[in-house]
Amino acid sequence: MPTTDYDGPILEIDKLSISFFTRLREIPAVMDFSVHVQPGEAVGLVGESGCGKSTVALGVMQDLGKNGRVVGGSIKFKGQDLSQMSRDELRAIRGSEIAMIYQEPMASLNPAMKVGRQLMEVPMIHQNMNEKDARARALQVVTDVKLPDPKRILNAYPHQLSGGQQQRIVIAMALMSEPSLLILDEPTTALDVTVEAAVVELVKDLGRKYGTSMLFISHNLGLVLETCDRICVMYSGEAVERGAIGDVFDKMRHPYTQALFRSIPLPGADKNARPLVAIPGNFPLPHERPQGCNFGPRCDYFEAGRCDDRPMPMFQLNSKELHETRCVKFDEIDWDAPLELAAVKTKGEIGDVVLKMDNLKKYYEVAGNALFGGGSKKVVKANETLSFEARESETLAIVGESGCGKSTFAKVLMGLETATEGKILLGNREIQDIPIEARDTKTISEVQMVFQNPFDTLNPSMTVGRQIVRALEIFGIGDSDQARQSRMLELLDLVKLPREFARRMPRQLSGGQKQRVGIARAFAGDARIVVADEPVSALDVSVQAAVTDLLMEIQREHKTTLLFISHDLSIVRYLSDRVMVMYLGHVVELGTTDQVFAPPYHPYTEALLSAVPIADTSVRKKRIVLDGDIPSAMNPPSGCPFQTRCNWKAQVPGGLCEKEVPPVRMLAGNHQIKCHLSDEKLAEMEPVIEVGVAAE
Repeated sequence: MPTTDYDGPILEIDKLSISFFTRLREIPAVMDFSVHVQPGEAVGLVGESGCGKSTVALGVMQDLGKNGRVVGGSIKFKGQDLSQMSRDELRAIRGSEIAMIYQEPMASLNPAMKVGRQLMEVPMIHQNMNEKDARARALQVVTDVKLPDPKRILNAYPHQLSGGQQQRIVIAMALMSEPSLLILDEPTTALDVTVEAAVVELVKDLGRKYGTSMLFISHNLGLVLETCDRICVMYSGEAVERGAIGDVFDKMRHPYTQALFRSIPLPGADKNARPLVAIPGNFPLPHERPQGCNFGPRCDYFEAGRCDDRPMPMFQLNSKELHETRCVKFDEIDWDAPLELAAVKTKGEIGDVVLKMDNLKKYYEVAGNALFGGGSKKVVKANETLSFEARESETLAIVGESGCGKSTFAKVLMGLETATEGKILLGNREIQDIPIEARDTKTISEVQMVFQNPFDTLNPSMTVGRQIVRALEIFGIGDSDQARQSRMLELLDLVKLPREFARRMPRQLSGGQKQRVGIARAFAGDARIVVADEPVSALDVSVQAAVTDLLMEIQREHKTTLLFISHDLSIVRYLSDRVMVMYLGHVVELGTTDQVFAPPYHPYTEALLSAVPIADTSVRKKRIVLDGDIPSAMNPPSGCPFQTRCNWKAQVPGGLCEKEVPPVRMLAGNHQIKCHLSDEKLAEMEPVIEVGVAAE
């Protein structure tokens, strides 16, 4: 049970330093790090991968493994130093007073145990609760986290739940004993944007209900703005800026914080007129940090002899709120100076149609009993009557939640699957029935793919150069090894990687560098169409800016058609010329980016837009949280596929939404919407996102 009332900070981390010890050296992961969390307060911890966010969390949990050690400073929980506690004292606190929610929910769930039993274990172990009371408590908490049919959920195994439901169970488990401190380590990264919005809303509500203090670790600045009271920005093991959310977002005083904001696509960013600015250089390795300011080598305001002469302390700003920065020039820099525009890019002329889909359908037959192959056959309708065109030099974004059919359509286009019905025209050739092994080399080289996870797409035992040369050999490019070597080096130039990387193994590259190799390989055969399936979602925001800018540059040069599959509507708004919104295999809206991001919307598009976290305090957003999960494609609802979650259904008379699939309607300017709402109701729709209006 929670300890006696305590009125000081729940968590005090003071001048903390954590190192990991290898056979070769000591690797300092966190240095001189301080942060305090007050009762009932939510503090956001942000920064790029490798900056030490998760190490801080593991330090609080006293779970640094055999190699990790606190080498300086202290971590106090309710005034007690955690490092001075015995293993039994720590065990009593972990899970009951301090709980942690991890990024991947299945890492916290036992696949062989029913959900109810796993939840009941928490109060039975930590509070000696009897089985009957523990079950009642589990039922209450599952109801609190807004899961449908809580009794059925308690009797289910984890694999029978969706990702969003699994994450809610993990949150429920963390809240079972009403902890004083909840640590959330990227809890929504693996979730769809609509599920993320619901989970974030839930965490905020539960924080208020239980009075829980939170340490929220994320690289998503928009999420931190929506959930936290204060923020701490980390870079290379150090806190570089700390303060209230409003202070840091509107009056940032560290060049790294400023650089982070410039590399994310806020409303108003434009790939041609106002391109994102990637942070130059690379993150320093822990044992190769520079003298003085860690951010110095990548900083626009660096001054030799001043920024690199001594370890940089934190400076207190002249502010009523506690706002601090690790920058010696914080009061000299003109923070309000307009951004010097990078060279304004000229948009490539959009040319002729290179790809056309006409009423494409893709169905899968599965056995009724998939485990043993018995039972009647069932049909999974992954894609329903997909029709669209894509033109030369155009970026067409395909958006929607997991399970909407985005990746299935990509597989059919690539030839990894064949179509059930309909046509795919590449130029004048029909390719919907030709599997990849039967496609000629020209067709394969013309349609290439950049995958979501760069770690899985490279051969770990082959050098970077050899992997690109192999693609050139397959595409029949170059008449000699020397010609192919020369072309491979040109491709490395194209993706802005140093030529010496040709000799490196994939393990020697960062995530962003691996993704560039994937892009180089996709363009090895002068691809006309590149399908980019979530190509930047696994990358840090600063790396995302560089990779998206690279894709745009290559597109301008090669007149490539880019099919950009994503659930991140901020990046879609920045990159795309047209947007196709998919739901449960159907195209529910298709239009130019301006059309799709302004009313009238399809009700599903409206909900998607409201779910996007935007890191801008001047943006006001309508809050629309969708109830329930996407229905199964094996058992879709009758009528409109979206009717089970639609907030506008009551506006359509006669139960039409439940009876008939809506027809595709053409609005002004070839803007398509698949919806039963009348023109009058569509005209009543208000903007979801308003820029320049202070958020209430």
